Amino acid sequence: MITFSFQLCGMEEPLEIPVLNDLTMISGSISQTKAAGVVVDFTEPASVYDNVKQAAAFGLRSVVHVPEIELETVTALSVFCEKASMGCLVAPTLSIGSVLLQQAAIQASFHYNNVEIVESRPNPKELPSAEAIQIANNLTDLGQMYNREDIATENPARGQVLGEDGVRVHTMVLPGVRSSTTVHFSGPGEVYSVRHDTTSVESLMPGLILAIRKVIRLQNLVYGLEKFL
Repeated sequence: MITFSFQLCGMEEPLEIPVLNDLTMISGSISQTKAAGVVVDFTEPASVYDNVKQAAAFGLRSVVHVPEIELETVTALSVFCEKASMGCLVAPTLSIGSVLLQQAAIQASFHYNNVEIVESRPNPKELPSAEAIQIANNLTDLGQMYNREDIATENPARGQVLGEDGVRVHTMVLPGVRSSTTVHFSGPGEVYSVRHDTTSVESLMPGLILAIRKVIRLQNLVYGLEKFL
């Protein structure tokens, strides 16, 4: 166990905060000192299922923010949580702005037949982004067909097709640029665009606090922060 000392403004003495890498020890400690506890999982897809099971063994709910998690894992977790009557929130994004962007895109898709996703990122890691993939999957699930005029084009300048319904994504990578995602829709005589920018990881905090407050009352698995907005 490692202990870090943090000096907070207005406090005479620094806080001694332990940092542990043993989930069993952490879960046991929380369950003994708190009437209700929540484990927040920011790890990796391969460890999520075991982490949630271990937390549940100590009576702890889980908030999972692992964007790359497979749907098979979510399904297995849902079955486990149902049997254990244990709450779990799996949130592909904790950004409230990102969730609102996705909901706006779904609403717009019923009125427009052409759509393109344009995003910018400061580094080329994991492109297209999880946000762009989620938006494309949401639109694909609606059973529409987009961009019919050039749906079969293989011109690389037209971007990458995500899903099976012709949704395309274009990504600009420039060091120093802010992370941004814009969904453009067009119809006869008009273009409708919705955009979401993030400037720091602080954008996740309001959604995380909301998730923690809501998961305490759950006795099953819920997928997506939008269920609570």
